[in-house]
Amino acid sequence: MGRRLVPLTLDNLKDLPQRCRACVFWELDPVSGEAAVRGGTAELEKESWISAVLLEWGSCGRVVYVDDAPVGFVLYAPPAYVPRSLAFPTSPVSGDAVQLITARILPGYQGQGLGRVIVQTVAKDLLRRGFRAVEAFGDARWEGPACLLPADHLLSVGFKTVRPHPVHPRMRLELRSTLSWKEDVELALDRLLGAVQKEPALRPL
Repeated sequence: MGRRLVPLTLDNLKDLPQRCRACVFWELDPVSGEAAVRGGTAELEKESWISAVLLEWGSCGRVVYVDDAPVGFVLYAPPAYVPRSLAFPTSPVSGDAVQLITARILPGYQGQGLGRVIVQTVAKDLLRRGFRAVEAFGDARWEGPACLLPADHLLSVGFKTVRPHPVHPRMRLELRSTLSWKEDVELALDRLLGAVQKEPALRPL
């Protein structure tokens, strides 16, 4: 089984699931995001966002391929490029951290260690670029697939709560800790990255 992690570009954006290609939950502020969804321009807005981040900051994601089939992805960027993050009561993301925006492994490919490979690849990329940590806004009341990752799953793979909140705690993972992860975290990562499966309805926070 051959597997590759390839930087996300406009050329392989098409390999993300359709719902994710047209989801601008994080990439636009709440008002602009709702307008894009209503106006049918969300997919174009997503392309524009990826293009801008690539030009100004560099790689902001990875696409995972197994035997040339796209089976997962991860998106990350400094919070300055993630307008929705400002809408959370536990913002802002720390100055030395990058925001983990979203990630997914397709159900048929969970349990193969891909979650660990994804996170370690992101960690190496960000450490090389001078960042110390990755942060995410968890969902403490997670009930099903959405753009926010479940807080309890984030805790299970090593994130620590840095700003508590009953619904949306801000959580942090020190990047160097991920480089020594062993196989015992793979199941937890599969649960975490398998949780993000579809675009949620845009709703106020």
